[in-house]
Amino acid sequence: MTPKDAVAGQADRRKPASIPRVIVLIGLMGAGKTTIGRRLAHALDLPFIDADHEIERAAGCSVSEIFDRHGEAAFREGERRVIQRLLDGRPMVLATGGGAFMNPQTRQIIRENGHSVWLRCPLNILRKRLEGRPGRPLLSDGNISDVLETLRKTRHHIYAEADIIVDCGDETVRSAVERVVTALSSHNPPSRLPIALPNKAYDIVIGSDVLDRAGALLAPILQQRRAVIVTDARVAPLYLARLEASLHEVGFETHAEIIPGGEESKSFKQYAQLCENVLTHGVERRTAIIGLGGGVVGDLSGFVAATLLRGVPFVQIPTTLLAQVDSSVGGKTGINTARGKNLVGAFHQPSAVLTDISTLKTLPRRERVAGYAEIVKAGLIGDRDLFAWCEANGAALLDGDEQAVQEGVRRACAFKASVVLEDEREISPHNGRALLNLGHSFGHALEAEFHYDGRLLHGEAVSIGLHLAASLSVRKNYCDASVLTRIDHHLKAHGMPCTLSDLPHRLSAARLTTHMARDKKMVDRRIMLILLHDIGEAFTTKDVDLDEVKQFLVSEGCDN
Repeated sequence: MTPKDAVAGQADRRKPASIPRVIVLIGLMGAGKTTIGRRLAHALDLPFIDADHEIERAAGCSVSEIFDRHGEAAFREGERRVIQRLLDGRPMVLATGGGAFMNPQTRQIIRENGHSVWLRCPLNILRKRLEGRPGRPLLSDGNISDVLETLRKTRHHIYAEADIIVDCGDETVRSAVERVVTALSSHNPPSRLPIALPNKAYDIVIGSDVLDRAGALLAPILQQRRAVIVTDARVAPLYLARLEASLHEVGFETHAEIIPGGEESKSFKQYAQLCENVLTHGVERRTAIIGLGGGVVGDLSGFVAATLLRGVPFVQIPTTLLAQVDSSVGGKTGINTARGKNLVGAFHQPSAVLTDISTLKTLPRRERVAGYAEIVKAGLIGDRDLFAWCEANGAALLDGDEQAVQEGVRRACAFKASVVLEDEREISPHNGRALLNLGHSFGHALEAEFHYDGRLLHGEAVSIGLHLAASLSVRKNYCDASVLTRIDHHLKAHGMPCTLSDLPHRLSAARLTTHMARDKKMVDRRIMLILLHDIGEAFTTKDVDLDEVKQFLVSEGCDN
């Protein structure tokens, strides 16, 4: 058996059905793109194509001659056209020239049509391989070490945008191929949920360890490689270094602002201080604000991004389940006042949402349960299939099953995005985006009564709010009692607070209705409630006045 056969046999034995079928190798000259590419193509039973050879065939002369006669710019344009022609959907392993990936248009073509693999090789090994080898245009007028160092500085941060990075050294070709096959086999690309609003389009990227690829994901999107990361004192020790390393790898200059954790940070005082701190570091109109954390960080950093310099790019990286399925989707930003929650804010759509479900592993179960309430809410509003999915998969999601978590987050985000697309700025007083407030009128009142001090999480308040909305719907004969029974059973089965009796003490119906009267969803001095006709059939109504709500709350266990 030849070495080639041995590599092919080993690769075939462990090649999964999901392995990419269009593989584009990138890297500096001497990295082995052609040599490794041929062996890799053999191992994966794919055609191998060398882009430089195709360029030479099309031009009728060598790459060096094209450089000499027409210059590098003309060569890169021809290279782009050839690569675009080659990447037409056919399975292949394509080896590209060292400068191909540097062209933004070529990068986009590769990104849209294949999976890029950067063969990263130490410069000292590249130097040994290139010494005495003629025919490299970029080496014709300079010292190899100096040229390679210059190329490293100018290209490595662009190469880092590749889908997969494989470190190759002085091992055998066979070992290098095995390493590439292993990387391809284990590659699990995140799912993308495209959001196409009239004036803004972006992706919600959902997957495990997305944080480590944040730089590669954001580099093609953001116009400037400068960013201010806003996070809080609880999240920073867990994830800030990983995010910064990922951004620095692709050439971002970053500065971090760490705020105190908790709802109290959504204040005028913290907002003003954060604005001053960011301005001190010379933020420009193209400098991005990146919110790394839960809903508080997202709301506050988003409001800073919306208002600073009349609007700068904003990226959401939510690290709690609640933020991943709720506050990071839709473009709402804001802060609290003494009069209530989120009463000052703006709509400011992000440039991207990077949802790393692996961050949920450090989340206490209580907070996962609170976030899960928003997924349940989405199903109750207008997606009965989602609620049925919750009934079948909720336990696995809360236990941390990655497949269930990713699917639950994707489904909830897709539902909320569909609502936002129809009513981006919550203009419609009926149905539309207002429906997303199912359970919130009650929930916000409960949060206010607990002074946002952490004794009652937002998702827990929403969970009780879902029960109250369903119970009031039954009381008003809007829906059948079986709907309430089904909802309560699901909430209780997953350890979620359900009724007012689940709270540590009795509350005053008068105080709760006073909080509700301050809600921003008041219309013509009447509370606009979101109620239910059935699972997946929510609707808005102003036909319930506050006195009736007060009587209902007393019947649910409140004091007068």
